[in-house]
Amino acid sequence: MVRKIAISALLFAVFAAPASAGRVSLMPGVTYERQVQFTPRGPVVVHVMRAPRPGGLYALRPLLSNDSLLGRETVTSIQKRASASATVAGVNGDFWTWDEGIPTGMLMQSGVLQTPPHPRRSSLGITDDGGLLVERVSMLGQWQGLGPKRALNGLNQRPSAQGISLFTPVWGDSTPTAQGTVEAVLQPFPPAAPATDLLGLVTVIKNGGGTPIPRDGAVLVARGSAASRLIAEAAVGQELLVRLVLRPNWAAVVDAIGGGPVIVRNGQPVYRALEDFSTSLDALNPRTGVGQLANGRLVFVAVDGRQRGYSVGVTNFELGQLLVRLGAVTATALDSGGSTTMAFNGKLLNQPSDPGGERAVGDALTLFYYGVVAPPATQRVLSPNGDGVAERQALSYKVVRPSTVTSSLVGPKGVVRQTETLLRGPGSYRYGWSGAGEPEGRWRWVVNAVDDQGQRSTATRTFYLNNTLGYLSVKPRRVVVRRRGGSLRVHFRLAHPAVVTLSIRTAMGRRVKTISRRLGAGHRSIRWNGVYGNGVRAYSGLYLARVESANAFGPAELERRFLVHRARR
Repeated sequence: MVRKIAISALLFAVFAAPASAGRVSLMPGVTYERQVQFTPRGPVVVHVMRAPRPGGLYALRPLLSNDSLLGRETVTSIQKRASASATVAGVNGDFWTWDEGIPTGMLMQSGVLQTPPHPRRSSLGITDDGGLLVERVSMLGQWQGLGPKRALNGLNQRPSAQGISLFTPVWGDSTPTAQGTVEAVLQPFPPAAPATDLLGLVTVIKNGGGTPIPRDGAVLVARGSAASRLIAEAAVGQELLVRLVLRPNWAAVVDAIGGGPVIVRNGQPVYRALEDFSTSLDALNPRTGVGQLANGRLVFVAVDGRQRGYSVGVTNFELGQLLVRLGAVTATALDSGGSTTMAFNGKLLNQPSDPGGERAVGDALTLFYYGVVAPPATQRVLSPNGDGVAERQALSYKVVRPSTVTSSLVGPKGVVRQTETLLRGPGSYRYGWSGAGEPEGRWRWVVNAVDDQGQRSTATRTFYLNNTLGYLSVKPRRVVVRRRGGSLRVHFRLAHPAVVTLSIRTAMGRRVKTISRRLGAGHRSIRWNGVYGNGVRAYSGLYLARVESANAFGPAELERRFLVHRARR
């Protein structure tokens, strides 16, 4: 075993420094970045999302597909349903049964137990103060009618041949179709909170499955000897007691989800957790994990895999090593393979491995943010110079609770140019701005909100107002490249002196030639001779001429397409 650990650690250690697409802000306090790591086995694409410790305006909760245990739904669809009440981000959750989509481990929502933990796998608990617990948890159940306390064998699980199980409304409209069962309807019946005496009035006792589950009740379903005891000890009009006990008690846990195995403990990656998994943890696969740093911040990881040439995936131990490198002191794996998904507000961030794209899953682990959110400005560089490109800025913000919102445009040197304060209901609000006649440089769109619960939040987005670069054109639009090369002239106007870079790129974005100049204001042009940077004549096809300028007012960029014809002579 020591040799295997050493070999795996060595392979992971030879990863080159990751090539990152840059960290971007999804919403206040939450960032995303895509990393590419190169290994002897092929590239590995890693998606990383970082978030604050749950609490205040942030919450971490599991969400069920279709708000029910039965059935499956994509993570993006789950998020879209939730986005009316919050801005959401997250990953796929627990393993699930293929035929029905039922989570195979624990699910607790706001203190209500929906499914019991898998006793031989880790569960992830989220405490009331935003801490993450990764432990093996078991459930003991009891019920009591006219006789002594009896064992309750399951929660929203089909009972064994001699067992009894409690079905709550989250299961669906009715109990499973079955023969040889005795079913007792309890109405009213409280939500199934653990470590609580749950009392329900028996209203119906019947044989066979398909019993309607009251929205304010539950149904006990028994088979074999347990069915005989239920008939003998439960009567219509009688009160019946149910109690669910977790070990350890997890008294501070308000939300929980299954998954596993544990992959980081006390800041160290776990090679063998000795948990009950039939799937290989040592194979290269897409993987999903979540962890918590020493300061309480969260880190979510989705590793793409099973896509040769793009991303080969990682082992479970390597997933743990990744999370340790990102600072996690505790972490667990979640469902993997084709289920691996990371999304923000209903939009995919990673590239799932299934040929059909994103897989429908049983549940999702979701981060909620209840403060104001401002999407990125539609124009990274606003340029109201009359050339018809990037002439108007579109800004917006979203609130999910009634709020007093102050939105401001802050210009260079921190001068507030425009501001307004309004009482807003839940929804998205848009603001258009031309920037005409305003000072050039870096601008900020700052939105401050105070919601009806007194919670304050701020969202800031930056952009540039820069008229330096405009009126881009290329001549000719079809360049003939002969043995001695060709000639393309890229024309543009500079309102201010700038360092200008012309890059010639293929239609796929590959840069084949770069030319830089320091130019003064006025009508300017740069010539390309139809030859790549390595001296090879350009091949026929579609190309892009991208012009970038940089000066004290910030960056600017324009591009035009053109065709190349490589002549034989």
